[in-house]
Amino acid sequence: MVKVLVVIDYQKDFVDGSLGFPKAEKLDPIIARKVRAHHPNPVFYTLDTHDEDYLETQEGEKLPVPHCIKGTEGHKIYGETKEALEDVKATPLEKFSFGITPQGLQEQCFDYYFDEISSIEVVGVVTNICVLSNVIILKTMYPEAEIIVDAEGCASFNEELHEKTLDVLEGMQVVVRNR
Repeated sequence: MVKVLVVIDYQKDFVDGSLGFPKAEKLDPIIARKVRAHHPNPVFYTLDTHDEDYLETQEGEKLPVPHCIKGTEGHKIYGETKEALEDVKATPLEKFSFGITPQGLQEQCFDYYFDEISSIEVVGVVTNICVLSNVIILKTMYPEAEIIVDAEGCASFNEELHEKTLDVLEGMQVVVRNR
């Protein structure tokens, strides 16, 4: 059985860039250590990806802060986690909104593991937005896989929303560890 690790949006703009917050920086050694320990099992990471016209999109109108623009420093993976992902040859999953599309998951690499996935562990940012969105998609696509969220490896700019999201995930039969 295959155990998968997914790192959600641990990009410079969410850590110390335009949408960064202090708790995000503290995740770096935790996520990097988890990535290295998970190898040789498959490791994937999402890249929130926007174009220069971001402010003209629906998301950009509601959150008018340019971030993760493809080709910019803010789009790159942050710190020690970047090195760890490179070391284990993790697979990137570009997404253009909060969650990766089911088609994107299948096209970009999960498809060949479909029947073998026993668990999918998730870490990253932002707990109440992109972590939540992606966990719901993974839970829907892989209903027989154990979906795990490592609370120690996730963060939000709002601690109350972080905790409420973890409660919601537990209610959806997601295992929340290190809470």
